[in-house]
Amino acid sequence: MKKKLISLAVAGVLAAPVAVLAQGTNVTIFGSVQAEYSTVDIEGQSSEAHVGDDTGRSRWGLHVVENLGGGLKAKAHIEYGLNTGNGNIGIARERWVALANDGWGEVKFGRVQSPFKDFAGGMTIDPFAYTTLQASGSGGTMSASANGLGSGAQGFVNSAMRYDSPTVEGFTFSALLMPGDSNRFDPTNSNPTNSGGEDGEWDFQLAGKYEVDIQGHNVGVFGGYSRDNVSDQQRSLFGVHDDEEVWRGGASWSYQNFRLSGQYENINNAVGAATCTNAGMLGNPNTGAPGTRGQCNSAMNVNGDGDIWFVGGEYTLGNTSLIAQGGMADVHSIGAVASRDVSSYTVGAIHRLSKRSSLFGGFQRVMIDDNAPVADSDSNKYTVGMRHDF
Repeated sequence: MKKKLISLAVAGVLAAPVAVLAQGTNVTIFGSVQAEYSTVDIEGQSSEAHVGDDTGRSRWGLHVVENLGGGLKAKAHIEYGLNTGNGNIGIARERWVALANDGWGEVKFGRVQSPFKDFAGGMTIDPFAYTTLQASGSGGTMSASANGLGSGAQGFVNSAMRYDSPTVEGFTFSALLMPGDSNRFDPTNSNPTNSGGEDGEWDFQLAGKYEVDIQGHNVGVFGGYSRDNVSDQQRSLFGVHDDEEVWRGGASWSYQNFRLSGQYENINNAVGAATCTNAGMLGNPNTGAPGTRGQCNSAMNVNGDGDIWFVGGEYTLGNTSLIAQGGMADVHSIGAVASRDVSSYTVGAIHRLSKRSSLFGGFQRVMIDDNAPVADSDSNKYTVGMRHDF
C-alpha cells in the first residue's frame, strides 16, 4: 500500500508542472466532415458523378487560447483539410499565431484567410459554400481564384499579417498585409503568375462592414479593396504592367424567416492565378477530354478585367432553409483572348438535423456564351450530401 501511495505522490509531483503550464490555456479540437453524391453534366461530355468532398469543407485542427492577463490573449491555430472521397491525408489550411484584446482587436501572423473570403461577403453570404452548388468557381457568380488574395474555397495567403478590429456601434473592419518577399501565393505551385510573387511589394487588402437592427430588420452593408502588386518576374515573363485591383461591395437584409443578400465584384488587371482553385472548379481543370468534372466560370483572362454579380434569397421553415440564388460573370476580352459571359441559377435546401449535423441538396444550371464551346460548355449539377461539425 505504501509503495502505491509513494508512486501516486511521485506521479502527482511530476504532473504538477504540466498542470501549471496548462492553467489559463484552452485547447480546442475542431473540425468538419462532409460527403456528397454529386453529378456534373457538362454539355458535350459524359456525365461525371462523385462521392466525396471536392470543394474542401472537410477539415480538422487545433485552436489554442491562453489568457495572459489584463484582457490580453495569445492564440495559435493549425488546420488541415481532407477529402472524404479519397485516401489523401489532406492539405495545409490556416496556420498562425495571434495576439488579441477585446479593446483593440486581433492581429494574426502566418498563413491566413483573405477578408474577401471569411469577413466581408464572399463565402459568408453563400449558404451553399463548400458544396458542389457553391456560387464561386464553377458556379460563376463569385470570384474563386487568387484574385482578391485568396478569396476562393481553398485560397489562403502565405506570409501575411491580418488585423481584425473589435465591433464599434455595428462597424468593424479587417486589413491584410503580405510582404513582397513572401514565397508566392501557394508554396506547392511555382507558377510565377501567383499572388505574392517575389518583389511584388506589399500586397494588401482592406474590408469593412456595418450591421444594424431596425424594428426587427437586420441590415448589413460591406465593401472591400484588394491590391496585388506586380512583381518583376511577372513583368518580364508575361508583359504585365499594371497591378491587380479588386473592388467589392454588397449588402444583406433579414427579417424573421427571410434573408436576402447580394454583392458586386470588379476585377482589374487579373495578374494573380486567374484560373480557379481546384476546389472552386470541382477538381482538375476542364481540358475538354472525357472524365473531367472541373470547370471554372468565374476566372478572369490573365491581365484582363471583369465583373461578377451575385444575389441570393433564403427562407427558413423550422429546421429547413429553402434557397434560391444566381448571378452572372462578365469576363472581358484581352488581345486575341475572347470574352465570356456566364449566368447561373441554383435552387436547393439545407435541413439541420442538429446544431452540428445537416443534410443538403439541390440543382444548379450554368449557361455560358463564349468562343470556346468545348472548354466552357453549359452544365447541370445535382447534389445531395451530409455534413457534421465538431
